[in-house]
Amino acid sequence: MNLQNKKVKIVLGILIAVCLIVSYRIYNNIQNDKARAEKMSRVKTVAVTTGHASRQTLIPTMTFSGSLDPEWQAEVAAKVDGRLEKVYVKEGDRVTKGQVLAVLEQVDTDADLLNARGSYLDAQANLSKAERDLVRYEKLFANGAVSEQVVDNYRFARENAAAKLEAARGNLQGMESKSAGTILVAPADGIVAKRYYQEGYYAKAGTAIFAVADISMLKTVIHIPEGQVAGVAVGNEAAIKLPAYPDKKIVGKITRIAPVADQPSHTFAAEVSVDNSQGLLAGIYANVYLTAQPRENVLTVPLHSIVMRDDQQTIFIADADGIIQRRVLEVGYTDDKNAEIISGITEEDLIVLEGQNKLREGVKIKMEKAGK
Repeated sequence: MNLQNKKVKIVLGILIAVCLIVSYRIYNNIQNDKARAEKMSRVKTVAVTTGHASRQTLIPTMTFSGSLDPEWQAEVAAKVDGRLEKVYVKEGDRVTKGQVLAVLEQVDTDADLLNARGSYLDAQANLSKAERDLVRYEKLFANGAVSEQVVDNYRFARENAAAKLEAARGNLQGMESKSAGTILVAPADGIVAKRYYQEGYYAKAGTAIFAVADISMLKTVIHIPEGQVAGVAVGNEAAIKLPAYPDKKIVGKITRIAPVADQPSHTFAAEVSVDNSQGLLAGIYANVYLTAQPRENVLTVPLHSIVMRDDQQTIFIADADGIIQRRVLEVGYTDDKNAEIISGITEEDLIVLEGQNKLREGVKIKMEKAGK
C-alpha cells in the first residue's frame, strides 16, 4: 500500500513539473509578443521629408545611338561573265556619274556583237529583196501574167523576212547590251567605298565589283517612342556627338518621319541627315540628342519621390494629421530629375519627397523639414 502511494506521488510531481514548464513558456511568449508590439508601436512614427509638387517648363530631350551612314550607296556588278582586264579606280577615289571604273575582257563579246550585226544586215537585205519581189509580182498579177496564189506566196515571203529582221534586231540589241556590260561605270557621283576584286579576277554575272557611295550627306535612323513623337517634326534640329571625335559639334536635321509605327515597339523611324562638309568618315558611331517641343507650365515632382508598387507609379501623400495615403499617378515626360504629373495629385497635396521607402499606408509621419 505504501508502494502504491509512492508511485502516485511521483506521477503527480511529474505532472506538476510539466504544468509549470508549459505555464512558464506561455508566459514568456506573451511577454515577447508584448515587447514586439510595443516596439512596433514605437516605430509607427517615421521621420521623412515632405514638400509640394511644382509647376515648371520641361524641355524633353531624347537620346539615341546609331551610325552615320552614306545618304546613298549602291554596288556596281558585272552584267556578264568575264575576266577583269582593267581596273581604273581604288577605294577612296571620287568618281562622277558615267565614269568608267573597270573593263572586262571583250574578245568574246566583240565577236558575238559582230556576228549579231552581220545577221541583222543580212535580214535587212532579205526583207528588201522580198518587198521588191512582191511589188513586181503584184504588177504581173494585175496584168494577168501570174495567178493570185503566186502573189500570196511572195506576200508570205515578205512577212517572213520582216519577222526575221525583228528577231535579228532583238539579238543585236542583246549583244550590244552584253558588250556594254563589259564596261563598269559609276551610277552616280560619289566615292569608291569598296573595291572587292583586282585585275585578273574572273567575275560571274551579278558579282559586285565596287561599292559606290555619296557621302556629301550622312544620315542615321532613330526610333522615336509613340508618346514623344507628337513634339517632333521634319526640320527639327538634332545635336550629334561622336565618341571618336569628342570635340566636334555637329547639328543634323530630321528629314523624314515614318507615317506608320513599328510594331510591337510602337516607335516611329526617323532619318536625321547631316551635311558632311567636314569630311567625316561614313559609318562612324554617333549619339543623337533630339529636343522636342517644350512642355510649358506642367505639374512636376522629383523623380526620386515616385515609388513603384504593383507595376504602378505611385506617390505618398500626408493628410492634415500626418497620416500617409498612397496615390496612383499618371506620369508624362520624365528626365533625369523630374517627372511630369498628368493626374493623381494637385499642387496643394503634401507629398513625401524623401524617406518614402520606410512608409506604408496608415503610418503617421513626423515632419522634420518642409520643402517647396
